[in-house]
Amino acid sequence: MGGSRRAFGRLLGALPLAALLRARTAAAQGPPAASYTAPPGQLMLTIFLRHDESKTVDEINQHLRATGWYEKFPPAGAEIIGWFVMMGIGQVVILRFAAERLREVNRVVESAAWGGYRTEFYPTYDYRALWEQAKAAARQP
Repeated sequence: MGGSRRAFGRLLGALPLAALLRARTAAAQGPPAASYTAPPGQLMLTIFLRHDESKTVDEINQHLRATGWYEKFPPAGAEIIGWFVMMGIGQVVILRFAAERLREVNRVVESAAWGGYRTEFYPTYDYRALWEQAKAAARQP
């Protein structure tokens, strides 16, 4: 598990560089194709905030207040796309922000959420419009 986390961490660390290279390539090739995810240079990130089951909800909330979670998250420039409670898991937050803000988002989670939550990060994109197109195309004779 530790190796896969490190590999995933390296992947996340490379995202700003990949976004910069993509932006330079796109500028040389003309306007980008329509995106269902976010405008060019933007990322969507899903964060799992898994409850620390060794603590009560009151203890978790006390930790979050003490670390400034409610004031720090999300950092300026990060937009909350969705925030859900998944019973038995915890909370799932979907953010959209400029690629160069990835480290800032990570640091806020590390400094304020850790100790109350175990966290997982997943690069995300919105597939719904593509699914709708595929569904409509499948209905065509």
